[in-house]
Amino acid sequence: MAVKTAKKITKKTLVIVESPAKAKTIEKYLGSSYKVKASMGHLIDLPKSRMAIDVDNNFEPEYITVRGRAKLLKELQSDAKKSDGVLLASDNDREGEAIAWHLQRALSLKNENLPIARISFNEITPQAIKAAVAAPTKIDDAKVNAQKARRVLDRLVGYNLSPLLWKKVKNGLSAGRVQSVALRLICEREKEIDAFIPEEYWTLAADFKAEKVVFTTLLVSWNGEKPELHIEADAQKIIDALKDASFTVKDVRETNKTLHPRPPFTTSQLQQTAANRLGFTSKKTMQLAQQLYEGISIGGSPAGLITYMRTDSVRISQTALDDVRAWIGRNYPSDLPGKAVFYSSGKQAQDAHEAIRPTYVNYTPDDIKDSLNRDQLRLYSIIWERFVASQMKAARTCTLSADISPDDPALAAIFRVSGTNVTEQGFMKALKTLAQKEEKSSVFPQVKKGDVLKLKRFKSEQHFTQGPARFTDAGIVKTLEEKGIGRPSTYAPTISVLLDRGYVSRTNKQLVPSVLGRLICDMLVEHFGDVVNADFTAGMETGLDEVEGSARNWPDMIRDFYKPFKVRLDDVARKLESIKGTLDEKTDQLCEKCGKPMVKKLGRYGYFLACSGFPECRNTKSIPLAKCPKCGGDIVARRGKGKKFYGCVNYPKCDFLTRFLPLPGQNCPKCGWFLVEKYDKQNGSHKACINPDCDHLHNAGKTL
Repeated sequence: MAVKTAKKITKKTLVIVESPAKAKTIEKYLGSSYKVKASMGHLIDLPKSRMAIDVDNNFEPEYITVRGRAKLLKELQSDAKKSDGVLLASDNDREGEAIAWHLQRALSLKNENLPIARISFNEITPQAIKAAVAAPTKIDDAKVNAQKARRVLDRLVGYNLSPLLWKKVKNGLSAGRVQSVALRLICEREKEIDAFIPEEYWTLAADFKAEKVVFTTLLVSWNGEKPELHIEADAQKIIDALKDASFTVKDVRETNKTLHPRPPFTTSQLQQTAANRLGFTSKKTMQLAQQLYEGISIGGSPAGLITYMRTDSVRISQTALDDVRAWIGRNYPSDLPGKAVFYSSGKQAQDAHEAIRPTYVNYTPDDIKDSLNRDQLRLYSIIWERFVASQMKAARTCTLSADISPDDPALAAIFRVSGTNVTEQGFMKALKTLAQKEEKSSVFPQVKKGDVLKLKRFKSEQHFTQGPARFTDAGIVKTLEEKGIGRPSTYAPTISVLLDRGYVSRTNKQLVPSVLGRLICDMLVEHFGDVVNADFTAGMETGLDEVEGSARNWPDMIRDFYKPFKVRLDDVARKLESIKGTLDEKTDQLCEKCGKPMVKKLGRYGYFLACSGFPECRNTKSIPLAKCPKCGGDIVARRGKGKKFYGCVNYPKCDFLTRFLPLPGQNCPKCGWFLVEKYDKQNGSHKACINPDCDHLHNAGKTL
């Protein structure tokens, strides 16, 4: 009888990454000797239900298995037991290092002698993954400590300030170390906007004819000074003085300019450019970048298309430089510099990762457009273009300017016209999605010094000075970065938290603080101004960097902050009077459903009217924002076909409506109609009278 031999079981190496998409791509690269699983982010973390920080024992955090993740953790422990080793391949940043640290501890509990190592990479390509696997390392304890310190710091701030807000203001509120500073920036900008008083001014243009071409010029000097035309009469006075004058081209100047390419993207620059060029929110940009990084199917095989998308560095690897210079040499040989171009990262940059760039420069946007959806392609295009352009020669432009003046020396006026021509395209050849309007040539009239021109007409135009612009996603990210608040991984989540809490809304791509957001901000600034302070928060970020660099002990850093903070917190908790319930204001309006008085309440999205008979009666309605100029009825917010507008409550008897937000309590000083917040791309948000026949803050006759 034949004896059956036992089949030898070959153990695989278990690789644990953060996301399933990344796991699929990496498993394809490593082959059958490896099994790649995803942890789905943090499996072990602080509980949400309590602070879980032992402030009397070096601020030691109490970690638990994240709710709903116990099954996955057991699966990974079981897979590890069947493996000959484990490679922890979470993201190469503080959060990723902490995930790897927790996994190492959890897997070691069930598999004491199992070899567990850390691998990291900046791009998901076969070469990068295989190189990482060939050179495993130990977990970086300093980086873990920096993440632990940040987590503890945020927990101490949030879990102390939030309950204070619940007790003193309103249930369900929250405060956070970074989010509260961002909210303060947005609210302070709104106060500047509210305080701004628009001033009227006019510009004066003149159309001249040279041969058969008519072109427009702008008055840039009057009596040797920049013209200050405050009212229409100022412009008319100049027109009256010049209407019979003869004009000559007095000077033609040529200015040559060199335009250098910009460095490849950092996280903040990518978010800003995607917001300004593509209209993406920061959250959407990071979601799309994550997809491109983790892997997209190209020709049936998954490929990571960009490097790691959370970085503050503009550094590029030598291999990538060699690849892009080879590509430029083949496609734009005349625009390849003699040597590679190097850029300097900011002083605050950690420089842990390369800049965001395509992993394969040969994958041009046109080559892979059929494998990407529209938004993925648009984001990939600007990343690819920015990277390739950064290693090309500078562009050059030539600007011609002509000054035109009256022949009569007593009439000291200068009208100017300019035109720019791109003389050498250089890096602009690589730009399509990123092409700047100002980089395109503009027509300059064929005139030369001494030419006599025929005046065709004057054109005066009314304007109003514009106040500070509200923050957009791009604007707040830029400010946070400039002030050293947060890090590449926190910009998008910070904006999302403010929106989710109802402290801020997004209108016309601008971040507008709600009544609730402004109320919370005022309270925090009054009582914890040193904590919700840009300089303080930036200092904390520097402290975390020092912990990561092993230059500072993390419990000492937390202790230096917590002791004075706790004293201040206890003092405010004792002395601050509760305004809870005082925000509810009785009105003389009666509920049309039950007859009880309506109460003015503050919710996430501002004030509203609610029946005092709640919960038996749940009737609510909008607060009147203004008086209807047609019938005197109340103007309230309404919604139709998915769009918000403002109309009269007496509809359909009264059909007055506007799509612009009425400014409560702000009426036109000229006609008495209410003011609205108007928006257009040229001027942004600005005040205007709703009356089309009134010229207060806008040109009369133009439809609002």
